[in-house]
Amino acid sequence: MDTLKAFLRHPTGLIGFVILLAVIALAAAAPALFPEDPWEMIGAPFQPPFSEGLWLGSDMLGRDIAAGIAHGARVSLSIGVASTLAAVCIGVVVGAIAGYFGGKVDDLMMRVTELFQTIPGFILAILLVATLGPTLSNVIIAIGAVSWPPLARLTRAEFLRLRGREFVQAAVCQGQPPMVVVLRHILPNAISPIIVTGSLTIATAILIESALSFLGLGDPNLMSWGFMIGASRTVMRQAWWMSVFPGIAILLTVLAINLVGEGLNDTLNPRISRRGRTV
Repeated sequence: MDTLKAFLRHPTGLIGFVILLAVIALAAAAPALFPEDPWEMIGAPFQPPFSEGLWLGSDMLGRDIAAGIAHGARVSLSIGVASTLAAVCIGVVVGAIAGYFGGKVDDLMMRVTELFQTIPGFILAILLVATLGPTLSNVIIAIGAVSWPPLARLTRAEFLRLRGREFVQAAVCQGQPPMVVVLRHILPNAISPIIVTGSLTIATAILIESALSFLGLGDPNLMSWGFMIGASRTVMRQAWWMSVFPGIAILLTVLAINLVGEGLNDTLNPRISRRGRTV
């Protein structure tokens, strides 16, 4: 409760939280606001905003831009959260094993992590989606596969910092198994930076998904913001609204998540945040 009150007193974090709530509300209300299929042609092509009952105009096939943005919010948020959860699970497991056991186990885990980090993340995501196929599950797998290394390195650093503490050594001396020591004593004390980094990873995942959809590697059965921008790039001068409004949706969502992440960082790690500002 104290953490929530401190976060609500954080100005930029609160602004980001309000914007993010609005995006989530739009995604949740999309079927009620726009019951028609976002792929359905409901008007004349290239209608500007606020014409023929279309709030944000229509695209080159007469599809409702507003409906596409609302339904696209569901796709972007679901992919961002699901891929981040996958990345957190992989990163925390790898980092916890490396940081707790150390030695050769640590070396092996970190070499695998560095192998993934040597390949540009977006290029690897393109290769994975192109190989596995452009489906929703494969996009989530691809984004999760390129997003876990920073989380693994962060978790490892936290475990290396905490494993020598007195309360951890006391648990080891009592004969508690490694799994209990990790889950009950170390991980709860290392969870704050992991939560902050995970929240910021959602924004990166949304950007990667948008870029993949822009290149035509998104799920062809789902409307997404990146697809809308990619489909309208050839008519940008003729129908600016087709790319501007989905771009604004991506901008606001990513900005909101980053502001929330900054607020969480200042709330959960106040001493680190103040020290970072004074350097």
